[in-house]
Amino acid sequence: MISICGERLVPDASGALHLPAHNTLIVSDLHLEKGSSYARRGINLPPYDTRTTLKTLARVIRKYQPARVISLGDSFHDPEGPERLTQADRDALLALTRAHDWLWIAGNHEGLVDGNALGGTAIEEMELGRLILRHEPAPAPATGEIAGHLHPCGVVRQRGRRLRRRCFASDGTRLVMPAFGAYTGGLNVLDRAFGPVFDGRFNAWLMGDAQVYPMPAARLVPDELEPARASSAAAYPRRSIAGRPRPGS
Repeated sequence: MISICGERLVPDASGALHLPAHNTLIVSDLHLEKGSSYARRGINLPPYDTRTTLKTLARVIRKYQPARVISLGDSFHDPEGPERLTQADRDALLALTRAHDWLWIAGNHEGLVDGNALGGTAIEEMELGRLILRHEPAPAPATGEIAGHLHPCGVVRQRGRRLRRRCFASDGTRLVMPAFGAYTGGLNVLDRAFGPVFDGRFNAWLMGDAQVYPMPAARLVPDELEPARASSAAAYPRRSIAGRPRPGS
């Protein structure tokens, strides 16, 4: 359990975050249709990432039975991702969005998702109790913020080997979500990109196969080699799907 501003948050080994007091489940960085996005550029990946991600999402929804589901941005890998969904994957996604109060928070990869076509409601960010939910973390302090975008991973040395896992990261005042998508990578939480987010001590909750393991930052180690920036933030400036202008634009 993680506590932020008095709100009880339950991290799940799938990468989802359950908020019991609000009957809400949060996921971030699904990056649906990442495989087909790479295929358009001549990089062939097995075209099953969307199917796998949606099956995992459906499983964790059955586990917690939330009334509300919030996708915290970068739900699709690019703005054209919804158009490339297979009919089976589209039907599976619509079954989820129609069964719940579904909110799509805009990300830097896809912008505002078309809720008319996929179900749910698209918004830039939202307040939930004492929390504020957005895709990209704001510079510290950002008390009560839950964000994604950075795809945090933690690395520990255990029994003579290095173990690298996706993780939740929090300093007790805010939290950064792990990426949920099947093809999403991760950025070490000790990377300098997290400097503006956590200006003091923080803890990580590493995702195991069946449970989440709390880990103080002092036990984490950097990557031996500088990893590719999994979020690709610089390569994907914030934008909206055509016909869905951002507020103020």
